[in-house]
Amino acid sequence: MPLPPGPHTVESLLRVIEARDAELVLLKLMNEKLRLQLARRVRDQYGASSERFHDGQRTLIEAAPLSPELPPLPKVAPAPAANAPALDRSLPTHLPREELVHRAPATHAHHDSAGQACGCSACGGRLRRIGADVSEQLEYVPSRFKVIRHVRPKLACVKCQTIFQAEAPSRPIVRGIAGAAFMAHVMVSKYCDHIPLYRQSRINARSGVHIDRSTLARWVGQGEKLLDPLLTALGRYVLAAEKLHADDTPVPVLSPGKGKTKEGRRWVYVRDDRPAASEEPPAAWFQYSPDREGRHPREHLEKFRGILQADGYGGWLQLYRQGQAVEAACWAHARRPWWELYVSTGRSEDSVAAQALRRIKALYAIEEDIRGQPSDVRCAHRQARAGPLLQEYHDWLTGMVGRVSRKSDLAQAIAYSLTRWQALTRYRDDGRIEIDNSAAERALRGVAIGRGNYLFLGSDAGGDRAAAMYSLVETAKLNGLDPEAYLRAVFERIAEHRIDRVHELRPPWNIGRGEPLPQRQAA
Repeated sequence: MPLPPGPHTVESLLRVIEARDAELVLLKLMNEKLRLQLARRVRDQYGASSERFHDGQRTLIEAAPLSPELPPLPKVAPAPAANAPALDRSLPTHLPREELVHRAPATHAHHDSAGQACGCSACGGRLRRIGADVSEQLEYVPSRFKVIRHVRPKLACVKCQTIFQAEAPSRPIVRGIAGAAFMAHVMVSKYCDHIPLYRQSRINARSGVHIDRSTLARWVGQGEKLLDPLLTALGRYVLAAEKLHADDTPVPVLSPGKGKTKEGRRWVYVRDDRPAASEEPPAAWFQYSPDREGRHPREHLEKFRGILQADGYGGWLQLYRQGQAVEAACWAHARRPWWELYVSTGRSEDSVAAQALRRIKALYAIEEDIRGQPSDVRCAHRQARAGPLLQEYHDWLTGMVGRVSRKSDLAQAIAYSLTRWQALTRYRDDGRIEIDNSAAERALRGVAIGRGNYLFLGSDAGGDRAAAMYSLVETAKLNGLDPEAYLRAVFERIAEHRIDRVHELRPPWNIGRGEPLPQRQAA
């Protein structure tokens, strides 16, 4: 009969079991992490980019309604920065109309020499018009080039031999052949429609105008230098704001002499207070850096003092620690880890991630109600309605801290919000702050689209040039202007405009709206 195991044997078996249990927990965590990474990779490559959360069951957490102490919200027009207008499918009224009249065929009516129906082919009776069916069709007229010949007659006095002649008109490029409209078209095609210069060269060649890529690139560089004072004024205007949205995105840049690319960064700083009923025009200011070191945003924002709404990038921390900027975190970034977990769990409505998404959705519902209201009204509603929801959410997060593994993605999602809680809830007590940093992310959307149309930037100088043009193009779009019409008007006058009044050429001033422009100022 075998002897019972001794104490040392039992202890060794327990250690083996504990080691196996620890290994099993580790394997489960690794499996969960790999499954989440695979789901994220598949969704990024094949899935929809939208992160809209559709609650499949009755929402248990509703946005707080208006309390009796709060006055009813007046109706305001939706802020254009947050809500896209409804699509109007009717053809624009400003387009020229060309009318084609389709006569009844000869088998139905007799026609006179002028082509007018004069008698019925069946009985010979007189025909009279009783109406018409009108339908419209949108047609395209190919763009065309033209050459403008500037003729300046010389007049000589027959008595004193004095010669009179008009001054030569201003040109965007001194002694250059590119007109203001063509310069604007090249710039907008490259930085707004994301058409590389070599493709523009081929498109122009189809019209019989052969301009090689190097010439177009030289024009772009010269145009950017001409616009430099305007860009400086735009940067001063953006940095004078009380609150800024900031973000960055990578851009591939050719590394000279290495035959490969490096990763540069495109930074954007957006001034847009329209959701808080501000009448100050919005603006976007882009910058470029060859890397992502924290010194770059500190240099960009050296003269800024106010609220900075951004993501969790560590480069902003020095600005907060020095008291130069007040941190306002982004709820869209705090929501994103929960969305990833929600997708990885098969969009289960009973999962912890779904519960978190419902709580955050209730906060956004309040923002929908108060968008476009003055900052004091927004603050009052947030404190009364969002305040209790935020406290419940915080208690829910802290209650789960000790119940999940510290190495799990669930713990990381919880930690992201708790470590930034003060910055995340700052918007509750300040009506100027937005709930998220979507204004900056929207401004970078064009950069992301452009990355799909070109392989890389040619140099760091090209990165600076692109940042300058993105600033003007995106600012024009923020103000509802046609970027090409705006740049055309600027190129027509900036060479002769007084530099101390260059701020008159910034959007959204009437430039680009078809309204009268300010009179040119002599240099």
